[in-house]
Amino acid sequence: MSEFLELEAQDGIRMAWNVIPGTKQDATNCVVPVSAIFTPLKPNPAMPVLPYAPLRCRMCRSILNPFSIVDFVAKIWVCPFCFQRNHFPQHYYSISENNLPAELFPQFTTVEYVSTAETGPVAPPVFLFVVDTCMIEEEIGYLKSALAQAIELLPDQSLVGLITFGTYVQVHELGFGLLPKSYVFKGTKEVTKEQILDQMSFFAGKTKPTSGVIAGARDGLSTESIARFLLPASECEFVLNSVIEELQRDPWSVPADERSSRCTGVALSVAASLLGVCVPGSGARIMAFVGGPSTEGPGSIVSKSLSEPIRSHKDLDKSSAPLYNKAVKFYEDISKQLVNQGHVLDLFACALDQVGVAEMKVAVERTGGIVVLAESFGHSVFKDSLRRIFQSSDNDLDLSFNGIFEINCSKDIKIQGIIGPCTSMEKKSPLSSDTVVGQGNTSAWKMCGLDRKTSLCLIFDIAKKDGPDSIGQSANNQFYFQFLTYYQHHEGQMRLRATTLSRKWVAGSGGVEELIAGFDQEAAAAVMARLVSFKIEAEVDFDPIRWLDRALISLCSKFGDYHKETPSSFSLSPRLSIFPQFIFNLRRSQFVQVFNNSPDETAYFTMMLNRENVANAVVMIQPSLISYSFQSGPEPVLLDVTAIAADRILLLDSYFTVVIFHGVTIAQWRKAGYQDQEGHEAFAQLLQAPKEEADAIIKERFPVPRLVVCDQHGSQARFLLAKLNPSVTYNSDNPPPPGGDILFTDDVSFQVFMDHLQRLAVQ
Repeated sequence: MSEFLELEAQDGIRMAWNVIPGTKQDATNCVVPVSAIFTPLKPNPAMPVLPYAPLRCRMCRSILNPFSIVDFVAKIWVCPFCFQRNHFPQHYYSISENNLPAELFPQFTTVEYVSTAETGPVAPPVFLFVVDTCMIEEEIGYLKSALAQAIELLPDQSLVGLITFGTYVQVHELGFGLLPKSYVFKGTKEVTKEQILDQMSFFAGKTKPTSGVIAGARDGLSTESIARFLLPASECEFVLNSVIEELQRDPWSVPADERSSRCTGVALSVAASLLGVCVPGSGARIMAFVGGPSTEGPGSIVSKSLSEPIRSHKDLDKSSAPLYNKAVKFYEDISKQLVNQGHVLDLFACALDQVGVAEMKVAVERTGGIVVLAESFGHSVFKDSLRRIFQSSDNDLDLSFNGIFEINCSKDIKIQGIIGPCTSMEKKSPLSSDTVVGQGNTSAWKMCGLDRKTSLCLIFDIAKKDGPDSIGQSANNQFYFQFLTYYQHHEGQMRLRATTLSRKWVAGSGGVEELIAGFDQEAAAAVMARLVSFKIEAEVDFDPIRWLDRALISLCSKFGDYHKETPSSFSLSPRLSIFPQFIFNLRRSQFVQVFNNSPDETAYFTMMLNRENVANAVVMIQPSLISYSFQSGPEPVLLDVTAIAADRILLLDSYFTVVIFHGVTIAQWRKAGYQDQEGHEAFAQLLQAPKEEADAIIKERFPVPRLVVCDQHGSQARFLLAKLNPSVTYNSDNPPPPGGDILFTDDVSFQVFMDHLQRLAVQ
């Protein structure tokens, strides 16, 4: 595993197959697709930042890289992708074997270019807060204090705007400091850019141009008229704080048997159009704080009557959620508008009931937005996550804007698509495969918002057919990939990061050993998880468990060692041995088993899976479990019910929740207060150790996970029990160890799962 981690540290990439099956048939037989999980802006202290423009191939536009063949005498370089010979420009003429530019150093496969001349002036980031006011006073109080904190942390030069909504939408004119002034829109119908220009007096006392597009200060709007709504944070802090301080609950009375009238869709449509009018094309984020379901106007997800429940998974399966498709269509249109403008939608949904994350998912994911789901605006999950976005520390997000991601690769490889926070730019090229997965049909993607953790899952297709002509090509058995990320850095200037890598390919039956040696089972599990979530959404009547089982059986029968029809002879190479365990846990995870989760929660889990790197995705699929006891220091234990003991503390990290679980004896001692008595310092330390570890996990994770501290046999213990392998259940023959626990479930245990797998794989 360590060599895969080193490659990731250098280039931010993990590939499922690090030796690539060389032909279309080989790739199909390998079951797990040729794929990569790539983190474009992964922090890399060793990466050179070059203060000049990149040198591009004149045929395929790929960038000079360490794999280019250089002729130092003739001053020519050969592109590894299209084999075009390119002349070096004048300023490269001093180049020689002992005098190389940084982009040709073999260790610098990832470099970043900052070129000031081409990129234009530094643009300040824009934050537009869209705040729900249909909540109880207590929730509004929590949200006000969180917003006041966030405003203090905003970078001084960034522009800020504020929209509040309930039954109506109010756009606050922060530039009018004498008294609070706002423009009000009805919550029942969509608002276009034209209406915003006309009704918000952008042309007061001036004539409106009759033709052409009106957008931003460059095209027809005066800076003064924009500065009424979007002001530098340093200038409007006082006005903004006083408006937020005086925020009241939506004044319209709500009958006892009805929900509040909340027009979330119209508020977001006004926000998108306002940004489209004022700052098109520059980095901007709409940060929506929503405290309940939308019941008014386009994008509403449920009627006002409380007798009608909010849609569940069952309703969606039976197509009995009448508003769902309409709302999704509405948010799809908003996402297209935002992508076109280069703007991001972030969603902070804090309510005990659903608020419509499932419908808004398309707009948040395609614009690369952040999503945080919590039970209340007073919950640490929300408060700490919001602070983390703006705080600058070692674990901050470094929000970047307006990215474009491009791929170039050897001609025998095609790109099926990307699963992750981006939108296809429909730039069809010879590299696009006919099979489309996720955002496909292109070789360039728009990433309106991205940060140092955003990770994309790239799915490739091997186009090379077996045949006599393919023998001739095998002289060079390397495939090359180049990923270009052009983005607005969090300091404001545009940058271009280029990562180039090569992977060996093997064809035919002789290469099985090499394929196994290059198999990264963690990356493969993360790819399969994204693929299965994508298929659940995209395909009608898709059965995820059958699909995963078939894939696993095919993989094991291709790469396992066994004698035909003898299950006991079956064994897997260490490179593949944990993969069945990942698939077993993936089948039981919240990505596949939607029972007990609302559509909003499922959408939230999927969005998080689709933007996280391999290490985090693996924790989501298969949580880690650490045991603390007097007998030994902290040690990882199997995710199994037999790990529970009366004198142990267990720490479970399942990414979204961190659970500290005290065995019965430990809990009794703690309640008796032994940890505060003299002579019991060791016990106090034992209680403290998992807390410190949990704090360390929470500190570096975004969104901040929920911390659950519970005791054996307590009601909250379900957070741990639901994740454990049920090796001892209420109807199994073997009793649990003394002080242990049993699970009340009919789920199969991992042992039974493996027995069945071995039996089917050797057939």
